[in-house]
Amino acid sequence: MSSERDRPAGSSGAAAAAGAQVQRRREQRGLTRAELARRTGLSKGTVSQLEAGTGNPTIDTLDTIAVALSIPLSDLLTRQGGARTLHRPATPAQEAGPTRELLRRISGGHSLELWRLRLPARTSVDGVPHAPGTIEHLLVASGRLIAGPADEPRVLHAGDLLAFAGDAPHAYATGQSPADVTVVIASPASVS
Repeated sequence: MSSERDRPAGSSGAAAAAGAQVQRRREQRGLTRAELARRTGLSKGTVSQLEAGTGNPTIDTLDTIAVALSIPLSDLLTRQGGARTLHRPATPAQEAGPTRELLRRISGGHSLELWRLRLPARTSVDGVPHAPGTIEHLLVASGRLIAGPADEPRVLHAGDLLAFAGDAPHAYATGQSPADVTVVIASPASVS
């Protein structure tokens, strides 16, 4: 485990962690530093400094790198850690309106988010279209739900699964009973 003394002078723990992520993601895509520099408009020296943890990147610089690597910016801001067990205890639903909880974001060149959506009876929500190519998956745990593309909604019951294009207008609505739904949003990340 590294300490403050092991870190190069002038670098922060966050900059070193971001630099390690830049290098990891670049190597996963089989890119050289020179190619990443070309795609971002940064110098090769700047990319090398960032990866070494000796630079002090701005959010704009990291965002430019994330776009070039086709990953969410948050992937570069996450400190690398080993696999760990994650337990999220259940929480109570709000009675007055929809309850949305991000359960987990799984990154690695793609974006996969797990959400829990709890809708009270007689509630409707319009979904905001996501990035192009996003697929939304709904797994109904309990209740009855009318959901999916705005122009082709489906009636779903407990145990039903629905996958649809999440980059177009979509909606969710309940009738006389509440619904508890697991939502998985899968957004693509392609390297061009």
